[in-house]
Amino acid sequence: MSNLNSGTLLGHPKGLFLLFGTELWERFSYYAMRAILVLYLTDKTINGGLGWSTQDALNLYGIYTGLVYITPLIGGWIADNFLGQRRSIIIGGILMALGQFTLALPNSMVDPHSVTAFYLGLGLLIIGNGMFKPNISTMVGDLYQEGDNRRDGAFTIFYMGINLGSLLAGIIAGTASAAYGWKAGFLTAGIGMLISLVTQLIFAERLLGDIGKEPAAKRAAAMNKSGKQEPLTKQEKDRLKVIMIMGLFVVIFWAGFEQAGGLMNIFSQQYTDRMIGSFEVPAAWFQSLNPFFVITLAPLIASIWVKMGSKEPSSPVKFAMGLFFLAAGFVCMMGAVMQQGGDLTVKTSMFWLVGAYFFHTLGELCLSPIGLSMVTKLAPLRLASLMMGAWFGFNAIANYVAGIIGAHVGEAGPMAIFSGIAIAATVSGVLLLLCSNQLIRWMHGAEGKVVEENAEPQPVQA
Repeated sequence: MSNLNSGTLLGHPKGLFLLFGTELWERFSYYAMRAILVLYLTDKTINGGLGWSTQDALNLYGIYTGLVYITPLIGGWIADNFLGQRRSIIIGGILMALGQFTLALPNSMVDPHSVTAFYLGLGLLIIGNGMFKPNISTMVGDLYQEGDNRRDGAFTIFYMGINLGSLLAGIIAGTASAAYGWKAGFLTAGIGMLISLVTQLIFAERLLGDIGKEPAAKRAAAMNKSGKQEPLTKQEKDRLKVIMIMGLFVVIFWAGFEQAGGLMNIFSQQYTDRMIGSFEVPAAWFQSLNPFFVITLAPLIASIWVKMGSKEPSSPVKFAMGLFFLAAGFVCMMGAVMQQGGDLTVKTSMFWLVGAYFFHTLGELCLSPIGLSMVTKLAPLRLASLMMGAWFGFNAIANYVAGIIGAHVGEAGPMAIFSGIAIAATVSGVLLLLCSNQLIRWMHGAEGKVVEENAEPQPVQA
């Protein structure tokens, strides 16, 4: 497969920026809908909401987000074995656009008290997401040959597109919903998905070449002497072990990181001095700090990885760095609690929260795009999209664990939870550093680094 004729931009294949744009608008569509979903469900006014209870709305929201993380496993398997990644993301994009426009249908066109169209729209979004999400990420990896040290930087740039879409979504969908009603918010989400789809259809042939056209299993079989699928080799099994082990550390990271939407959100609302002069900063604005920091820091981090060349840290070391940054963020939150001195009426400085989000974002950039990149390096060709789907499954587990942790704040108190996460992240980072040489051995040179089986353990160079 080749896309080299399309040339490069900023040192990367131009196809990367096509996938960047495709993912940006798909994520805009997803986050625009997500930003207003619970508000729409619980709205009891004449604005056209469904008037559900908060508990029922949150239960549905949990089911929806859970399915969004699970279906990429199925979509990845279908792409690997039957459709190929390119067709899968087009089908997924069409289904998601239909889902958003179904949600945008005026209630007057359907029974106002019926949720049939609403559930149909959600179903189309869930299935479409499963087809789209694992395959777009896998195609980014296919732009680079094995051992190409630009790959981690490429995924960091790609990750910036995800967050830019997220940042735009809340602003545009929220504004449209406030001005014209909830259906206008869903309409903007549908338009975002159409832009993603049209962008891919117009430029894919020129900028991606043959990438993603042929099912991975078929390509892999053609590379075997027998021309058929063969059992996994020892090297492939070792590399799969690395993905699974690193996935456990991903759960630990995201279980802490996802406190941003729950526990840290509550802290910003109730215990933070948000006054700047006579203006009170809305608590919701702190949720924009993460995508803002990602967008501003991602190009810098990506260029650092590329400039380091052969001295670039391995994925396990980057993951450990991510865990240490997560711990640093929660040390900031511990500082905020200490400033209160046990008096819950005391409002703490907002700089503690800004510092926490800054360190958490650094951690995210050392772990999340690097994880996506690592899966494309290590997964056997015929399982590439399936393993990307499994990788997103670790996020689903982490979100569930995050909810359990946050729910215990009333019993344990914020200091116990913030310090507990900081300690757990630090210990996990140290453990990962100690295991890094063995993990690199199991990678069998996928990152251009080789540790001999009989080599003495060496101090890890970060």
